[in-house]
Amino acid sequence: MSTATATLPIRVPSVGESITSGVLGSWKRKNGDSVASGDPLFEIETDKVTSEVFAEADGTLEILVAEGTEVKVGQTVGNLHPGKAPARKTAPTETPKKETPAAKAPVRESSPIPSPTLVRTEADTAVLSQSSARSDRESRKKMSPLRRKIADRLVSAQHTAAILTTFNEADLSNLIALRTEVQSTFQAQHGVKLGFMSFFLQAAVHALRAVPAVNARIEGDEIVSQHYFDIGVAVGTERGLVVPVLRDCDQMDLAGLEKSLAAVAARARDGKLSLPDLEGGVFTISNGGVYGSVLSTPILNPPQSAILGLHAIQQRPVAVGDQVEIRQMMNLALSYDHRLIDGKEAVTFLIQIKKFVENPALALLRLTPGS
Repeated sequence: MSTATATLPIRVPSVGESITSGVLGSWKRKNGDSVASGDPLFEIETDKVTSEVFAEADGTLEILVAEGTEVKVGQTVGNLHPGKAPARKTAPTETPKKETPAAKAPVRESSPIPSPTLVRTEADTAVLSQSSARSDRESRKKMSPLRRKIADRLVSAQHTAAILTTFNEADLSNLIALRTEVQSTFQAQHGVKLGFMSFFLQAAVHALRAVPAVNARIEGDEIVSQHYFDIGVAVGTERGLVVPVLRDCDQMDLAGLEKSLAAVAARARDGKLSLPDLEGGVFTISNGGVYGSVLSTPILNPPQSAILGLHAIQQRPVAVGDQVEIRQMMNLALSYDHRLIDGKEAVTFLIQIKKFVENPALALLRLTPGS
């Protein structure tokens, strides 16, 4: 005697202790599709992260909740039915009633009365045409929880911190030359390309050690000094800007940093970051240069006290000794909380970054530049 497999409800999973609800972002399968265990079913968007939910068993998908609906953790949003798809419930179609001659209202030929739905004044026509024009020129959609959270954090940072930005520039000619020279060997040996960000991550570790005030945060009326180097790297995705954190950057060489960067960037673009990926950073690097930005003032990522902004590399004439040479220059910007970090410390920090990336052999040898 066989026992039929029961229908399995699909519920919104818990994605973090502080998260109780989210928005059902998109279904990865259609209603009635057959799915296998492990197949992605839908995305849940919260104010911190977007996560995929996967099928726990084989079956046929029945969708109960539409995309874009706000849902709570534990709520059932669909079912997995064993075997074939269940018959879908459809609303009965009404058959239009045929009018009998007796049901028709008499119409006098001498005084025709036009239907009210056809009566339209010049003012009505103007309103309709304006509404049609607006609908053609505009569209509206609700902000995602992630976008709302980003907006709230940016505004909060502006209101709660005394943000100041200091600038400098770095000559990346030596870094570009070294990267070009060792790229093929590096990639063959480590299976990943050598980029620029790994050098800046090592530079940040060095600068955070040299200027400990930057590796601290304000918590109430206390200054919390951090003695570790978990650094966030801002990544732009279709859902918005996220900042996954690379752990213990001081313990990794260039290859380790590049591999970690590739892994978190892939998870960010695929919407597979988890809450631990986003928490606990002490400092952030944001590279607007990949979009062509030449100069900007990055906003703090609370509760961090500083953020480094990188910009596009440009060829510019630079005085080198007694000569003018065309060099590969990048503008650097450090935004910081002036309540905690003084101007002298901020400038010193940025100069340490500059010295490190202008002498890229230091990163390969894991040395530090002289003061």
